[in-house]
Amino acid sequence: MFDAWYATAMLAMESQKVIELRMMKLAWGGVAGQVEAQRMVSEKIGAALEATGTLLGGGTPEAVIDRYREHVRNNVARLSAPAGDRAAGH
Repeated sequence: MFDAWYATAMLAMESQKVIELRMMKLAWGGVAGQVEAQRMVSEKIGAALEATGTLLGGGTPEAVIDRYREHVRNNVARLSAPAGDRAAGH
């Protein structure tokens, strides 16, 4: 029980960095901002479908939270990368 609560709290805290980085990108606007907005929406839909599949397949809410935390880590790494690395797809 405590593990699930802790993982959920960590997800909430870790997500704040992605929100910060995305808001900066969206605020700068331009093509990069438009691409990020579209990517954000498609990622949200994909994550919701993935979570639904996990739960319908007998997975636990903890497994869903762990997977969301992976997505968050990947987004922080992508959004924090220097511009040259982002252009290369890293």
